[in-house]
Amino acid sequence: MTGRAAKLSRRRFLLGGLAGGAALVVGWGFMPLRQRLYSARPLPVKDGAVALNGWVAIGTNGSVSVVVPRSEMGQGVHTALPMLLAEELDVPLSMVRVVQAPIDKIFSNVAMLRDVLPFHPDERGSTRDGAQWMLGKVSRELGIMFTGGSTSVKDAWGPMREAGAAARAMLVAAAAAEWRVPAAECRTDAGFVIHASGKRASYASLAKAAGEGARIEAADVRLKQPKDFKLIGTAQPRRDSQSKVDGSATFGIDARPPGLLYAAVRMSPVIGGRVASYDAAAVMQRQGVIGVVDFSAALGKRSGAGAGMAVIATTWWAAKQAAAALTIVWDDGDAARLSSAAIFKDFAERLDDDAGWVYHQSGNQDGAKGAARTVRAEYRAPFLAHATMEPVNCTAQVSDGKAQLWASTQVPSIAVDIAAKVAGVGREYVSIDVMLIGGGFGRRLEIDMVAQAVAVAASTSAAGRPVQLIWSREDDMTHDVYRPAALARFAGSLDAAGRIVAYDNKSVSGSIGHQYFPRTLGLPGFGPDKTTAEGEYDMQYEIANQRVAHVIADSVVPIGYWRSVGHSHNAFFKESFIDELAHAAGQDGAAFRRALLAKRPRHLAVLDAALAAAGSAPAGRAHGVAVHQSFGSIVAQVAEVSIEGMDIRVHRVVCAIDCGIAVNPNIIRQQMESAVLFGLSAALSGEITIKDGRVEQTNFHDYRVLRMAQAPQVETIIIASAEPPEGVGEPGTPPIAPAVANALFVLTGQRLRSLPLRLA
Repeated sequence: MTGRAAKLSRRRFLLGGLAGGAALVVGWGFMPLRQRLYSARPLPVKDGAVALNGWVAIGTNGSVSVVVPRSEMGQGVHTALPMLLAEELDVPLSMVRVVQAPIDKIFSNVAMLRDVLPFHPDERGSTRDGAQWMLGKVSRELGIMFTGGSTSVKDAWGPMREAGAAARAMLVAAAAAEWRVPAAECRTDAGFVIHASGKRASYASLAKAAGEGARIEAADVRLKQPKDFKLIGTAQPRRDSQSKVDGSATFGIDARPPGLLYAAVRMSPVIGGRVASYDAAAVMQRQGVIGVVDFSAALGKRSGAGAGMAVIATTWWAAKQAAAALTIVWDDGDAARLSSAAIFKDFAERLDDDAGWVYHQSGNQDGAKGAARTVRAEYRAPFLAHATMEPVNCTAQVSDGKAQLWASTQVPSIAVDIAAKVAGVGREYVSIDVMLIGGGFGRRLEIDMVAQAVAVAASTSAAGRPVQLIWSREDDMTHDVYRPAALARFAGSLDAAGRIVAYDNKSVSGSIGHQYFPRTLGLPGFGPDKTTAEGEYDMQYEIANQRVAHVIADSVVPIGYWRSVGHSHNAFFKESFIDELAHAAGQDGAAFRRALLAKRPRHLAVLDAALAAAGSAPAGRAHGVAVHQSFGSIVAQVAEVSIEGMDIRVHRVVCAIDCGIAVNPNIIRQQMESAVLFGLSAALSGEITIKDGRVEQTNFHDYRVLRMAQAPQVETIIIASAEPPEGVGEPGTPPIAPAVANALFVLTGQRLRSLPLRLA
């Protein structure tokens, strides 16, 4: 059996077992996905409102309440998702108000789990279809409410539109029954049912009768065709902008339940360290201090932050000052000699010795034997912190056998699970207020702050009062779950005409899945992890002979999902190396890419749109190009760069995106601007280093983010498409680092292969 056949056979066995094996063991394997219209318990309503399904309720004043099951962290889901339901319900967006989703399995993120499968985009067939079908079922049954993976609109595209269309059908049926006319003679518009005769009835007047009628299933719902959309595709203003401007918006850190206490933390300065002993006597004498809690045992292995202590006080400053003064003896453990240099040395040795898991292979590497030229290169990327603007926090109360959370979280259902476990109460006795998030970027997919807060609130010191636990910026920077560091090697062979005849790429990094699934979900973490090689094995270029493999080096350093995950560094590796091959072939980088995309019309359209808008670089500046597909969307960026002394200055970025149907172009442009600036911060200065087991960066003075004066002009071009919506929150981040690096090569002739980008 050939290497390629062996790898495909192994993968098909693994995924086929997932898709088919479970079906043989569990009876529901061949049944359709469970419905997502009606929740297990009736949707909570008040003031006479009527719930028509698990997603929508009509008020007596005609207002429409829409459940949004995803957390708002600046990406605009409180605007984009209501647009989906309002479109099908035929109501103006101004009539719609957002309500928090209760914890229920119909609000699970089915698209997220489906997207973890390591299929190449070109691969089709029963194995892929079966595995995705099975994971969709598993996701629906697990009921994980998860905001991430750029899936909010993608996942809601079906169920929220179906919920709106089903509600509209019920209202039409109620009107038709009252008027004794066929439903087919009725239409809807702006919150009214209208008969052909001109008779009209408001949704508010029909809601009670509609709610008492028969349930309508998704299979019986007729959705609008894109040509009939009135709201979807229009640039609607953000519904959360006003409250964020005037300060009335409430984030997690703004929770103020009556009787609130505060807690500050001290965590092991060494990765994986433990509390050996402590003496709380002195700090207990301080004014305002109420108690000292060792939360280490309560968290077990389900916390990325590790062991530590908390001080409870009447103010956070009093708690913080006391925590700093607390006498703690730490057991540093095995990581006390860990360093970034040692980690990358280990990476290099693994690339030397380990063949890795082959994620994609086509043709063979024999083409390299007769090549006119072979280019070899090694690229590296550091650990990165999330550095969200809102400090890590969670407010919890444990009293009378119940727990209440006020949390900025991307995973409310998981937060409820961990709270129940730490508090020792049933899951049904945990309630949660999901607050606005002041920047998530994947950090709020973790529940370490939730576990800590609940452990502190459950202590005897808290005495049943709510406790708001807040980390300082230094706590956050030195106890993050970091974007993995990575090392990648490439070999590309060219024939005499400058065509790629062989392409080999092998990389090494830690696996987020190996940590996240045990740490956060209590599930095993093993086997290949798509995120380690995404952006490499699934690249868009047509190269006949290619092999892409990855070696997992299980990480002692806590690692987690960071905006655009593996694409964030793998796009830099791949797009920079493609530029190297173009230069070796004596070709312009854009022209070289166009040839490799000849059979990819959507990719070509995106690249050409960006190039056309960018024009020519002004004197003293250079353009760099990158094209990358991630989270279902295709993005091309042209960065306009200059050098000022030893500083890299990015003046302008033209960003073109094909993300399928553009639900709200206004939000898409905002997300592209945000993603570019986020990625540019990492490209120019983002780096977490480790020495003696300690993270060296502590705040924004040594972990710099882009300042306003450094921010480039970002121009976004949205390619018209009739395809279903794909991801938007993350795809704008991966291309910016290689686009800038490629421009720097034009300016200097120096190929920068390490992030962050620094001129020698």
